[in-house]
Order: sequence, then C-alpha cells, then structure tokens
Amino acid sequence: MSEQSIKTAMKTGDDRLVVAGRSFASRLIVGTGKYKDLAENAAAVEAAGADMVTVAVRRVNVTNPDEPMLVDFIDPKKVTYLPNTAGCFTAEDALRTLRLAREAGGWDLVKLEVLGDQKTLYPDMVETLKAAEVLIREGFKVMVYCSDDPIMARKLEDMGCSAIMPLAAPIGSGLGIQNPVNIRIIIEQAKVPVIVDAGVGTASDAAIAMELGCDGVLMNTAIAEAKNPLMMARAMKLAVEAGRLAYLAGRMQKRRYADPSSPLAGLI
Repeated sequence: MSEQSIKTAMKTGDDRLVVAGRSFASRLIVGTGKYKDLAENAAAVEAAGADMVTVAVRRVNVTNPDEPMLVDFIDPKKVTYLPNTAGCFTAEDALRTLRLAREAGGWDLVKLEVLGDQKTLYPDMVETLKAAEVLIREGFKVMVYCSDDPIMARKLEDMGCSAIMPLAAPIGSGLGIQNPVNIRIIIEQAKVPVIVDAGVGTASDAAIAMELGCDGVLMNTAIAEAKNPLMMARAMKLAVEAGRLAYLAGRMQKRRYADPSSPLAGLI
C-alpha cells in the first residue's frame, strides 16, 4: 500500500479490502468447515464481522435442498461466497471443481488451492500454476493459495491472479507465521492483495500478519476448533482491525537501548 493510500485511508476512514474490483468492509475471511453445525458457522461469521466466506464446494452443501444448505444459514446476498478447491491434488481436479461451482452458483471469484500431499497439505505449485493459467483464461478471478515463496508469488501475480494467499504455516496447524521475512518480501513486491491463508492459531497471529502489511487474513480451524468459537471469532475480528491500524500508524523504530519517555532537560 502506497504512502498516499495510507494517508487517504487514515483521513477518510475508508480502508476497504478490494479484490478483483470488489470491495469488502472486513479484512477477515472465514471458512465454512469443522463447525458443529451450520448454525454455529453462521453465528461465527457474524461475530467475526466477515463479509466473505470460503466454501469447499466438494464438501459443503450448496445445491441439495433435501439436506441442510449453507445458503439457508449464511445469505449469499449479504456475504460473498468464495468457492475453493479444498481437497484437490491435481490441476484437472481443481479446474473441474470450479467449473461446476460456476455452473451451480454463477461464481467467478474463486479460491484456487492444489495440494501436494495428504500429510503436509502444502500447495503443489507446479499444478497450481497450471490450473491458475487455465482459470484466468476462462474468465475466473483467481485468489490463489500458495507457498511463501516470493518468486512463485510473483509468477502468479504476473499471470493475472487477483490475490496472492501465502500460507503462514501448514493448514490447520495453528502454528502462526513461521516465515515473516518471506511474507514481507511478497507484500513489498505485490501489486495485488496479499492475504495470509492457513496456519493462524490465535488472535496474536492475525495481528502479526496485519502488522506485516498483509491486506487480509483467511482462517477456519482457528475459530471452528476454539473452545468458544464465537468468542474467538470476535477476538479475530478485533485482532485484524488492530493489526491493520498498527500497520497504517507506523510502528516506532526498534532501539538497542532505553530511551526515556520523559525528557531529561529541565530536571531539578
């Protein structure tokens, strides 16, 4: 974010997340899995203040009226649905999933993730690049889950991806940001939003991501598996807002030695 943009946001109070030309009031994106039921999921989304949710179209019911449907609990007219390719391990599988999603709901803003193996759930970047190229050619607006590799992130952006989503740590691990240096490099070189995706465990992790300069944070397990998901959702909302404000404000310079808060001049 440029210095002029920061000044404008601070002056007007209008600091919205913009992805592929779409504007969102919240910089916190919430998932729709692992909750005890859809009602708890909806309550968590409301507590988080999120206006975008990821939907694993292979796992969450959005089309079968004979079973509880997500749309009956989270209104797609009020909250943007972001179909994702969770569970896909090849480019072909991811492409098939998102094409079906577009047919079912007309969605073109999507989250691409192609996983490398069951144990780590790290992204397979070769397959991710292949899928992203085809999706963009077919008119999709691609938000892409990727490794925290600045070179790969740049390739995805140059290809035309709408948002870069590097992992903080393995999916569902709750370990927090393991490589802040790489995340910072990705942010500095990107001209599209950078959204930390995967690995956030608690509110301080979300705040750190935002203080680094990330444009947003996506999470699921950190809220869904908290002892009190609604309370954690609220904590994450506040953490993202606080981290963003701290980034915009500009932190003090770190010093090796003490510096008195009160001036020494004029002491008796």
